[in-house]
Amino acid sequence: MPGFEYSEFEDTVYTPYRRVLVTGATGLLGRAVYREFQNNDWNTLGSGYSRARPRFLSCNLLDEEAVRSVVHNFQPHVIVHCAAERRPDVVEHHTEAALNLNVHACATLAKEAVAGGIFLIYISTDYVFDGRNPPYGENDAPNPLNMYGKSKLEGEREIIRHCPGAAVLRVPILYGEVEKVEESAVTVLWDRVQEGAESSTIDHCQQRFPTYTNDVARVCRNMAERALQDSSLRGIFHYSGKEQMTKYEIACAIADAFSLPSSHLIQLTEQPAGAGAQRPQNAQLECSRLELLGLSVEPTVFKSAIRDSLWPFLHDKRWRQTVFH
Repeated sequence: MPGFEYSEFEDTVYTPYRRVLVTGATGLLGRAVYREFQNNDWNTLGSGYSRARPRFLSCNLLDEEAVRSVVHNFQPHVIVHCAAERRPDVVEHHTEAALNLNVHACATLAKEAVAGGIFLIYISTDYVFDGRNPPYGENDAPNPLNMYGKSKLEGEREIIRHCPGAAVLRVPILYGEVEKVEESAVTVLWDRVQEGAESSTIDHCQQRFPTYTNDVARVCRNMAERALQDSSLRGIFHYSGKEQMTKYEIACAIADAFSLPSSHLIQLTEQPAGAGAQRPQNAQLECSRLELLGLSVEPTVFKSAIRDSLWPFLHDKRWRQTVFH
């Protein structure tokens, strides 16, 4: 069957309770979500595509029949849809392919979720807002500035249109355990921090709220477990880290976390022309809905989480004695 491989899962006996399907389980957030559910007594199936083998199920989310087969065979109680093209500059230049994944795949999953009585969590973004009047609540009108934000907003609408009982979870810039530092717009700054002999200019205009993937994963599990008990849990939710920083300040915080110098980092206070997809100036999310429901988690302190995330990429491992002891 095109786009779908399931053979090694066919003979698996699944427990009848608490099954979750995580799409995009090979990605930055998906790995954390998969691990969070698996480590907390959920029967967890992760899917990916080009990077799926050997750990995860390979499924092309653009193949409707493949998606249908996965859902019908596994019969999850919950789907956490993490798969997306989340690089704004890539979406800007490869719009059609991005729309297929960020919008059309959402409709397919939503239809399967509603047909199977499955609770669906869709991961969206703060980039649905234009960043001109923060903070933004769940009921504030979106106005995305770039194609990435537009595609995720359209994905939200497809999810809710086809599966009214679904939940949309908007999150900001993410970081966490990475396979390579380029995987996150936060950890990608690491090489600039370590290259202390050469000056590097870094954006000091746009305000960010870096958010740890492990924290988002815990929120997803909290929502899933509540939804098994309360079918009224639905609609749009926001979750975000609380530490406000520009990318320059993020880089300085990374340096400080590893006791590395930051004097070579230079503030860039004006956006250069042609600097890629337009980003919102400050898309701070107001997160009280999750907090009022008791489903939020206290964000991990940035310096602690970034050490855990970037320690494997430290050039000089002798720093470990200084940083960790």
